[in-house]
Amino acid sequence: MSKYEPLWNYIKENNREEYKLSYEDVKNILGFEIDHSFLIYKKELIEYGYEVKKISMKEKLIFIMKIQEA
Repeated sequence: MSKYEPLWNYIKENNREEYKLSYEDVKNILGFEIDHSFLIYKKELIEYGYEVKKISMKEKLIFIMKIQEA
């Protein structure tokens, strides 16, 4: 089990087309602040039907979108 699995489950269960989550939102969901390991673990999100489109370190935001099926 990945330490980010609660975040992936949150995204999948809410089933929105896109998410704009602040670092604070993510901390509230996970119970801890994201770190550089997020860059590695973000690939797991594809298994849940989503992908990280952009990470804004300046604005402290993460943009996630549902993967469109062909």
